[in-house]
Amino acid sequence: MTRTAGDRPASSTAQTPSGEVLEFVKGHGTENDFVLVDDRAGVLDLSPDDVRRLTDRRAGVGADGVIRLAPSEDLPEGRAVLAEDPSAQWFMDYRNGDGSIAEMCGNGVRVFAAFAEHLGLADLSRAPFSLGTRAGVRRVSRAADGWYAVDMGPWSFADGGQTISDGFDAEVTVRGWDVARPAANLDLGNPHTVVALADESELSSLDLTVAPTVDPTPPHGTNVEVVVPLGESEVDGHLVGRVRMRVHERGVGETRSCGTGACAAALAVRGWAGEGAPDVWLVDVPGGQVRVTALADGHVELAGPAELVFSGALRRP
Repeated sequence: MTRTAGDRPASSTAQTPSGEVLEFVKGHGTENDFVLVDDRAGVLDLSPDDVRRLTDRRAGVGADGVIRLAPSEDLPEGRAVLAEDPSAQWFMDYRNGDGSIAEMCGNGVRVFAAFAEHLGLADLSRAPFSLGTRAGVRRVSRAADGWYAVDMGPWSFADGGQTISDGFDAEVTVRGWDVARPAANLDLGNPHTVVALADESELSSLDLTVAPTVDPTPPHGTNVEVVVPLGESEVDGHLVGRVRMRVHERGVGETRSCGTGACAAALAVRGWAGEGAPDVWLVDVPGGQVRVTALADGHVELAGPAELVFSGALRRP
C-alpha cells in the first residue's frame, strides 16, 4: 500500500527507562553502506553526534553515511522538490559519516528506493519512484537485469567546454606522489575531481587514507576519483567502455564505492576519449560494479544493485 505524507505513522523511536531507542535498517549499494532511518512522522532530529555514533564501525552500527527518510514537505529543499515534481513526497536527507550534510549520494538513492519498497512506499515492479534530494528530484526504475536505475539528472564539467579542450582544469596530489597529476572537475549535483592513471597496479597501491590535495581547492570540498581506463568492447551489439576506480569521499574517506563518483569517472574518461566514445560504461569499484549511461537529454543514468542487510535498534545517550 502506498502511503502519503498525510498518513504519517508514529515516531520511529521509542522511549525506554535508559533513553531513546533509534530503530534503523542497514543497507548498501556495491558495499557503499548506510544506516537508514524511517522518519515518516517528520519528528526526528539527527545531530552530527548522532550521525557519527551511528556510523562508527566500533562503537555504533558502522556505515559510510546516514539516510533519513522524511516527508519532503517538512524541509525547505523538499518543498522546492515538490514544486518540481509533486510525486516526490519522500526526501532523502543524507549525512556523511562525519555528520556533515551532503547534496546527494548515487548509491544512497538506490538503497533509499529499496528502503521505500521495504516500507511499502514504492513498488518499482509497477512504476518508477520519485524522491527528493538536495540536488533535486531523482527518479528510480527497475532495469531489465533487476538493478535499480537512477536518472541522476543533468551533469557538467565544472569549467564547461574549456575542460574538454584543455583536458583538465585542476591538479591532484595523492600521498606518496612526487608530483601532482592533471584532473577534471565535474558537477553531478555534488562536486567531483577525476584523475586518470595508466596502470592498475598503481591504482591498487594508492594511499587514500588521507584526503588527496586538489589545486585549486574547491570551495565546498570535493570527492576525488582515481581511475584507470580499461578500454572498450562490444556487448550485445553495442560499444561499452570500462573503467576501474577508487574514491576518496568528502567527509567520509575512502569508500568501497561512490555512485556519483562512478558517474563522474565514466563521464570524464568518455570526455577524454573524444568523439565516438561509448555512452555506456561499466565501472569497477572495490565493492562491485555499476553501469553508467550518458543520456541524450544531457542527464546521466546510474544502475546497480541495492541490498538491505539487517535491522536493529540503538540506544541514544
